[in-house]
Amino acid sequence: MATAATPDRDAARVPVRGLTVLYDAQCSLCAFVRDWLVRQRQLVPLELVPAGSEAAMRRFPGLDHAATLDEITVIGDSGQVYRGTAAWIVTLWALAEYRPAAHRFSTPAGARLARGAVLAAAKWREGQWARRHGAWGGGAYYGADGWQYSPATGWTYNAPACDSDTCAPR
Repeated sequence: MATAATPDRDAARVPVRGLTVLYDAQCSLCAFVRDWLVRQRQLVPLELVPAGSEAAMRRFPGLDHAATLDEITVIGDSGQVYRGTAAWIVTLWALAEYRPAAHRFSTPAGARLARGAVLAAAKWREGQWARRHGAWGGGAYYGADGWQYSPATGWTYNAPACDSDTCAPR
């Protein structure tokens, strides 16, 4: 949907010919994924740039660079910006071997699975950050945080309502 802030770039006729992936260079998981990405056959070229770096700020002055350190951000060559789950999916879409998986993840059922993977990675990164800063306390997933387990479907995440105590920033 186009708005005044994000005009319609006519996505049907503006192909994506390159993607820039902003990644947290201080995160071992992010560095591992970066190294894995460069070894994959790319249908759409990926350029990997450390999030929050001088290069990232110079190339993308309009981005909230602090937010790019919290959540994977991918920028298309025509100005498209993808964050979180959408960023992971478009990155997989750029890879020859994983494009079919990206199409599956873009469905409603696949998006739930992709979102769960993104949240698990974020939780792991949070633990790594806490360990580096001496604050790790062995955190776990809690129902109040929106996590539920069902033997039939596994773990699912439902964001808590913002009128509850669990919406407060951490």
